Amino acid sequence: MVSGDPPQRPLPPASSSSFSENWKERIFIPTLLGGIAGGGVGLVSKYRKVHGLANISATYATNFAIVTGCYCGAREFVRVTRKSEPDDLMNSAIAGFGSGALLGRLQGGQFGAFRYSIIFTVVGTMVDFVTIKLRPTVTSFRESIYGDKEKKGGWLKLPEWSPIQVLDEEALAAKEAREKQLYAQRALGKLSKEES
Repeated sequence: MVSGDPPQRPLPPASSSSFSENWKERIFIPTLLGGIAGGGVGLVSKYRKVHGLANISATYATNFAIVTGCYCGAREFVRVTRKSEPDDLMNSAIAGFGSGALLGRLQGGQFGAFRYSIIFTVVGTMVDFVTIKLRPTVTSFRESIYGDKEKKGGWLKLPEWSPIQVLDEEALAAKEAREKQLYAQRALGKLSKEES
């Protein structure tokens, strides 16, 4: 290295290099789940009798999906801008403050912007914290249900007591041999009945 060259910066970690790496699991899926949760809240809303169940559920679902999409998009924007890890809670706090201020300003003016920014910061960071803490539990639960995909060759692992069993090649050959033997016995039984 020549003494006049500036020192080179280290490259950012691979997990924060691209916005498009995990956009489905970090933005789309939470937005979809937010819409589903909003529809559920609409089902139990006190306004369902006045506005109709379908209308109020659709309204709540849309609003929850918009709020979740704005928050998750802002969180990913902050993550890429800060070049930080996906599980950094500071991203959640900054995104909650920004998206809450924007949506609150649209909803209720300056006071609404302040109020919503505080609410989004607290709730968004709390939800992300709980998600981070529950992720290992959910992963182990998913693995216990689905098993090892590569080992079994499928995504569904049936319990041992199930009458439906996936047969390997040896078991399938043994089953076919039993069926041929049973067919032969039935055919011989029918022939002996016809002869007598």
